[in-house]
Amino acid sequence: MKQIILAATIAAGFLVIGCTQTTAPAPNAKAVRIAVATFSHETCTFCPEPTGVKEWEFYGPPVRGKDVLENGSYIGGFVRASKEYTNVELVGILSPRDAKGGSSGSWVTKEAFDKYSNGIADDIRQTGPYDGVYLALHGAMAVTDVAKPEAELVRRVRVVVGKTVPIFVTLDLHANDDHELSDAASGVLIIKRYPHYDAALQGERALRLMLRTIKGTFKPTMATRKPGVLTPSVYQGTGSSPSMEIMERARIWEERTRDAYVSVAYGFAYADVVDIGATVMVITNNDQKLADRIADDMSDFIWKKREEFAGKTLPKTQEGVRQAIAAAKAGKVPVVVADQSDRTGNSTWILAELIKQGGQNFCITTLADERALGQLKGKAVGDKVSLDVGGWAEETSGKPVKIDGTLEWLGKYEHMDPVAVITFGNNNRVILTPVLDQVTDPDIFQGLGIDLAKQEIIVLKSRVHFWRGFVEDGLAKALVVIDAPGLGPADVSTIPYKFGPRTLYPIDRNAKKLR
Repeated sequence: MKQIILAATIAAGFLVIGCTQTTAPAPNAKAVRIAVATFSHETCTFCPEPTGVKEWEFYGPPVRGKDVLENGSYIGGFVRASKEYTNVELVGILSPRDAKGGSSGSWVTKEAFDKYSNGIADDIRQTGPYDGVYLALHGAMAVTDVAKPEAELVRRVRVVVGKTVPIFVTLDLHANDDHELSDAASGVLIIKRYPHYDAALQGERALRLMLRTIKGTFKPTMATRKPGVLTPSVYQGTGSSPSMEIMERARIWEERTRDAYVSVAYGFAYADVVDIGATVMVITNNDQKLADRIADDMSDFIWKKREEFAGKTLPKTQEGVRQAIAAAKAGKVPVVVADQSDRTGNSTWILAELIKQGGQNFCITTLADERALGQLKGKAVGDKVSLDVGGWAEETSGKPVKIDGTLEWLGKYEHMDPVAVITFGNNNRVILTPVLDQVTDPDIFQGLGIDLAKQEIIVLKSRVHFWRGFVEDGLAKALVVIDAPGLGPADVSTIPYKFGPRTLYPIDRNAKKLR
């Protein structure tokens, strides 16, 4: 059956493909060159260890070229959409890899920020000129002595490419940003799903909007609002309301309004920065009044939902563990327990309480402890071991827990080396990793030789991302989210901010709506 190819030549010299890819470039067409880079970090400034060059290069030096373009996620969508066009050339610009420990790392050092942000700008200067720049960022990076790092990065790139070259940015919905970013960038797009299913989609949107902007058929016009609402990550999951309602309202605006792109970032409460709290960013096609009207509506709606969004409560450790054990005894297995407060992965509160309450057939997935792993050097699978685990990373981690058991697994797992599994008590296990590992799917159990069918209680160090592989797929028969002591409390009013404004709801229950 013959494929129907729909193509239209546009002024910038590339073809828009409606059904399939064409292999023949337009005659004498000039390639559209777009620089692509990523520099992404969700910074928990209350964690003890700063994130410097050493942490950024723990997994290797920065990458360039195809290694950037094969990054996946946002960039994967951007690259995929570019293949629908001819004469679009993407160039991977210097980009640091993921930092050690992810969001368990504290303040990014200015040395590291300058090295990579200046490196991105310099690489664009040396390999240019470009018709556009795409930056896949996070939005919740916190840098010592740099108040608004994402905006500053875009400003440094803007100095290189000039005022007329479009710069599009994609962000995580935990971004802490304001108008300074939207003033510097041509357009900002933010994911709408948590867990993050739509990162690639936002990358695709960024590519299409950039090409339209280069062609001259789209003039990105932005409006930004800060409604004044601060929520913990654990309440931001888009599988339930009011988060679901907020994002659905954004989609309704997009569906009924031509060329409107409506983004909401809920913010990241565990970064002590000036821009914490929700942000609304709207892009229209050269229609400032429309952008303002949509942004005002979304901001008003978030404010209206503030009490049910930020006023929830979760069980504390003792009660949460009691609920989990009761559910297991009732046959609702496996019971998934989310330790939503643990930002370092080193907390032992739930482990200690499970032992105290006589929990059995449970698995701690995972406990970050380089010290305990160091004590296993020279040990072999099957050896008896006795060691203290966890409880040392910071003062809210609890106390080390003594484990007398058997080494069941030891070796490299994915990017982590070493990883160990220790079995003890009544079919209980603790998985030890060198860094925080937010487990989002059950693949780890098969990879480490653990029979998941024999584990009644699974404890995860996660807020919402685990829903993808443990809840939405139907694995968990019961779910308990525990607000144990830690650096990520569900009650954000207890967080000791120095830089973050204290005029946000619910820090100030009498707060007034912002604009």
